[in-house]
Amino acid sequence: MPDVRSRTSEDRDRAAELREALDRTGYYPEVVADAVTEAVGGEHVVSFYVHHEPTFERDEVRRHQSVIVLTPSRLILAHTDEHAGDDLLPEPYTSTSTEAVSLSAVSSVVVTRMTTNPTAGPQPPVEAVLTIGWGAVQRMDLEPAGCNDPQCEADHGYTGTLSSDDFSLRVSAAADGTDAVGGLLSFAASLSARTHG
Repeated sequence: MPDVRSRTSEDRDRAAELREALDRTGYYPEVVADAVTEAVGGEHVVSFYVHHEPTFERDEVRRHQSVIVLTPSRLILAHTDEHAGDDLLPEPYTSTSTEAVSLSAVSSVVVTRMTTNPTAGPQPPVEAVLTIGWGAVQRMDLEPAGCNDPQCEADHGYTGTLSSDDFSLRVSAAADGTDAVGGLLSFAASLSARTHG
């Protein structure tokens, strides 16, 4: 079950709550906590979100966990996967990667909310997608360009859009629990409030 906490005062550090959330997932908490703590580097934990996602691959269950941490100056992303073993490492193992991004580098925080039965009045969203961009990954969507003349057969080249989506996370109440969507939206609000400059 995902977990999130938002910072309510400048002197409150949420590091202990983050560790409790990692312990609750039961997904290699010592391994994940060690990597996240090292990446945070002693800064206060302003807000965090923990998302544990099992996937099914034929007859195996593979697990993935994303941890997003907001500090006063950085956004920390950690991803942990488990592996059954391979030619290089025959024993089962985990791989954890962390990335630290300066908040001044975050160029976009995109939040998409999906709400059912919107005509019935205010409803809590049932799904949410958080997409964060800081320019490390650029995606270009191209399509043939045209003109308004339906008889024109000239080559007008291409037109397209360039978007930055370095990190994206989708959660739903049905798959992740009722608090998952609200938790992700709360983290997104904390991040947005610190990247407006």
